[in-house]
Amino acid sequence: MSRITVRRKVVRLTVGGTLSTREDVLAVEEPLEIRVNGRSLAVTMRTPGNDFDLAAGFLVSEGVITRGEHFVTARYCAGATVDGVNTYNVLDVSLAAGVAPPDPSLERSFLTTSSCGLCGKASIDAVRTKSAFPVAADPLRVDAALLTSFPEALRAAQTVFEKTGGIHAAALFDGATGRMLVLREDVGRHNAVDKVIGWAVKEDLLPLTGTVLMVSSRASFELAQKALMAGIPVLAAVSAPSSLAAEFADEVGMTLVGFLRGESMVIYAGAARIESGG
Repeated sequence: MSRITVRRKVVRLTVGGTLSTREDVLAVEEPLEIRVNGRSLAVTMRTPGNDFDLAAGFLVSEGVITRGEHFVTARYCAGATVDGVNTYNVLDVSLAAGVAPPDPSLERSFLTTSSCGLCGKASIDAVRTKSAFPVAADPLRVDAALLTSFPEALRAAQTVFEKTGGIHAAALFDGATGRMLVLREDVGRHNAVDKVIGWAVKEDLLPLTGTVLMVSSRASFELAQKALMAGIPVLAAVSAPSSLAAEFADEVGMTLVGFLRGESMVIYAGAARIESGG
């Protein structure tokens, strides 16, 4: 299998000081081509690992599947080799009988980078994908003190970040108990979220009612949309949201929290779900 991290010789320079040579650990970034029933759908730059979760979550985010039974199998294509060695960078997903194949409008016209999960969409209309799981009616109420514990729990579980300092994370929490259900890391924040959602697909947990999606990055529109597609009512981030993410969350009835650090947070949408206890 592909490596998650690699070592590289680097030169450390301190201004006004001396040069030193040492080894540094970097998070791996490699392409993954996702095929559905043998037809190429997208190529995304990702950190290898949990690729089946990534593919399953991607298909949920794109509105192709909504339940675990829709995702039958996934396999690496043996033909994707370098010097006769499988690169594990081409994945073919088989959908259940009766599940409609991806609409051609979902096919990416060029590479999806690790920083942009929407790059290459065939049309502007395809950016907004209709969810099978409306979140506005989700009755979840989250204690603010419990919510403030999530960033520390997220950080403590980031094993690859601990080695590299250069990778995003997403984790799913039970909004009532605060229990972390799953955490995934990737150089692409959207990939980390897809890996979390894909795990839930394989566990047949969709829709993810009563949960909180915590991300180590800013909260972009694409992350809010992915949360909606999985039925997640609360999206929380350690950094800022974009204007479109806030507008989107308000539109669909999602709670959006940013700057979740220490004992404070900023609620951009759906404030009624956060109980301060004051």
